[in-house]
Amino acid sequence: MRIPLVSKLVATIALVPVLAAGQGRWVPPRCDIKPGHFLVNSSVLYLKNAAETRFDEQREKDLRDAQRTLLQAVTSGGQDKNPAAWYYLARYYVVRDDVAGADSAFKKAEELAPACRDDIVFWRRNNLWIPTFNAGISALNAGTYDSAIVLFRRALAVYDGEPQTYTTLATAFFNAGQYDSAAVYFRQTVRAASAPKDSVVKRDALFNLGNSFFMAQQRDSAAAVYAEYLTLVPNDVQALARLGDMLLTADRKDTAFAVFRSILALGDSVDPVDMINAGVSIYNAAPPYPDTAVLSANCRNERRGGRTLTAAQRRPIVVACDSVAGQVMKDRNAAAQTNYQLAAQAFEAGLRRAPQSRDGLFNLSNTYLALRESDKMIEIAKRLIVVDPMSRGSIRLMAMAWQLKGRTDSALHYITIADSTLPVEMGVSRFSPGDSSVTIGGMVTNFHETGSAPHKIVFEFLNASQTVAATQTLEVPALDAGASHPFQLQVTGVGIVGWRYRKE
Repeated sequence: MRIPLVSKLVATIALVPVLAAGQGRWVPPRCDIKPGHFLVNSSVLYLKNAAETRFDEQREKDLRDAQRTLLQAVTSGGQDKNPAAWYYLARYYVVRDDVAGADSAFKKAEELAPACRDDIVFWRRNNLWIPTFNAGISALNAGTYDSAIVLFRRALAVYDGEPQTYTTLATAFFNAGQYDSAAVYFRQTVRAASAPKDSVVKRDALFNLGNSFFMAQQRDSAAAVYAEYLTLVPNDVQALARLGDMLLTADRKDTAFAVFRSILALGDSVDPVDMINAGVSIYNAAPPYPDTAVLSANCRNERRGGRTLTAAQRRPIVVACDSVAGQVMKDRNAAAQTNYQLAAQAFEAGLRRAPQSRDGLFNLSNTYLALRESDKMIEIAKRLIVVDPMSRGSIRLMAMAWQLKGRTDSALHYITIADSTLPVEMGVSRFSPGDSSVTIGGMVTNFHETGSAPHKIVFEFLNASQTVAATQTLEVPALDAGASHPFQLQVTGVGIVGWRYRKE
């Protein structure tokens, strides 16, 4: 089963820096800050010339001269208390992309000239924070979380006026598996997002704060945050499902199942993907399977008490302890039954609106297996194979459905397909629908001990009415034994919500 633990992460934010020194024109100060000394005045002229010249060699010369005169001014020139000297030194560092140098010089300029705070904030945000933040976004999207963390921390150090910095830093920590740190910065986001325009950012940060506590095994904190979030978004099924999970962990079963049933009561008003994800949470909240072998062994050791027993003396102990372990398993299955029944209802509700959902069909098949409902499992497994016909996992589910029904011949037929006659295995691991396009990707694997021939696989992309909105053919090359071929397709189409494929 699949569930996205953080499903409301910040998307890529495209921010464009304003035109500044060194980019084609000179931007004068937006506050009354005068050079007040010939060295500082000379540096301003050098910076202005560097910004406006068309020649690289001249720009470099002017920048070197600006640096020389500014450093001379604040060291031996007696201008260390002149705010303009520090302000223009910071402007020099901005052109050089020296974030630390610009940050330090702007701090000194603002201390000496508080009236220039707004102008300094302008430079901090547009010329220090935005480039650093965007670099962090690129690292985050590329999955290089350590680099993203460094960049977002640097962005936060130079300008802390944007809640996005906190939430993206939290996201990088979460994706890196550092859940305690993620919780710290999601909480900071909640506190920083006080403006009306940041209401969505605040709401999503609160949800992900709960997810961070959930992953850090801080169950009480997670439950409290999900409950707080639900006061803002009462019918969010993901938060309701997590809250139910937390309540079950706290042994508050009646309250937990009441929460789960409230999800199902929302019916078709819920996005089908959210309903399917809620079903995953309900399914996963079932009690874990006990290790009956360990239970039985511990029981035998305890009853034997260190004595050396004959086979006849051991036999009743073994029978009694196996019975104890068997009862523990029965109790577990009885307790899990309600979870599986409610999960099945959630998957069924999601599939009513998204009948081609591969995850919905796969999860419902597994749930019917847990419920021992062979006829229903066969029906759903057939639909699953229509959507995902070259997945060994899908085919094996059909085999298990027939075995559950007692039809070993049919079960063997599908096991043979999965293990022998299927030419390659198709694994779709990524499906990202957008407003006007969709991306799908995964891996084609030759699991045989001999090479495979080339294949053509036709993907059909479906809209909400389950009609084909777009198609694209995947060319799979010949693969050596055990080799894999990654793929990614992108097609244009409005309203695409699902996919299926077939071998041409």
